[in-house]
Amino acid sequence: MVSAKQLADFGYKTFSGSMMLLTLYGGYLCSLRAYRYFQNKSAMKQLEQQEIVSAIKD
Repeated sequence: MVSAKQLADFGYKTFSGSMMLLTLYGGYLCSLRAYRYFQNKSAMKQLEQQEIVSAIKD
């Protein structure tokens, strides 16, 4: 038979583990979004520079 303390410990460990995984997944999603943001920002900057160079050549 499982005691109340063992059941509570199991529940706590399960909950803590799931929260840890959720936190890690949230950090992954946040870093992925930041990476895409900076990639898009640099791509837009390069596009602007190309437009400026092509406007000067014309």
